[in-house]
Amino acid sequence: MQKLIEFLIGKRHWLLFILCEVISFTLLYRYNPYQQNVMLSSTNMVTGNIMSVSNSVFSYLNLRNENRILIEQNKQLELDILHLKLQLESVKTELMPYNPVMTDSMYSTYDYITAEVVNNSITGLLNYITVKKGTKEGIRPEMGVISAHGVVGKVYKVNDHFTVIIPLLNPKWKLSCKILNSNYSGLLVWNGRNTQYANLEELPTHTEFQVGDTVVTSGFSGVFPPGIIVGTIVDSDNSKTTGLYSLKVKLATDFSRLKTVRIVKNKYQNQQWEVEQEAGNNE
Repeated sequence: MQKLIEFLIGKRHWLLFILCEVISFTLLYRYNPYQQNVMLSSTNMVTGNIMSVSNSVFSYLNLRNENRILIEQNKQLELDILHLKLQLESVKTELMPYNPVMTDSMYSTYDYITAEVVNNSITGLLNYITVKKGTKEGIRPEMGVISAHGVVGKVYKVNDHFTVIIPLLNPKWKLSCKILNSNYSGLLVWNGRNTQYANLEELPTHTEFQVGDTVVTSGFSGVFPPGIIVGTIVDSDNSKTTGLYSLKVKLATDFSRLKTVRIVKNKYQNQQWEVEQEAGNNE
């Protein structure tokens, strides 16, 4: 207490000065309308700037939530687009005998799980992608993975909270594809060089196609629905040794810009594999 009193006595000149300033400003504000208006205007301007900064900060913090809502909306839109594609293919099939019929039941067969990319390698030969969701969200090995633009890859390894994806940019994995509006299918494989291109191999020489045609998933494995975009044809090569076409395909997915992906969940995938394996064992 003694030190506090000594401190106040030592600073009495400053304290007296501050007290006089407060009294002066109070008298000036109370009895002078002009000064009142100036101070009110200044106060409103400062308050407005503070509120503006505060709103900007809260708007930025809300972007993550808005992003999540947009991703969920995109998920539903993609399901609707897939539904329309299957309906269109079904109509075309009725006009083209001997084609497999795709019905609306295929639409209800698939669902999507949206996941955030936390690691993505594209510079190596054997590339992988890691996303922040796992078995707790229902993800299992061999599920297909797509982006908003096209096919990404398939689930390789998974634990409770993380999933490793083997993408198209990995020659260990080959994807069954076909040329849109045709029955000709082949295997898409990355050549290990350019991240924008892959090769559609093993197409018979009587395959009809043009540069610019769309390459889509065949749907044979059950990993992907049929008709998911893979890329577009940019060039072709007729192999003299095998007599088969090899098509250069520009991939629809830009792997360098992946932020979120969607894991494709086929509700009947395991049943398809089990019956196919049983049929193979009986031969």
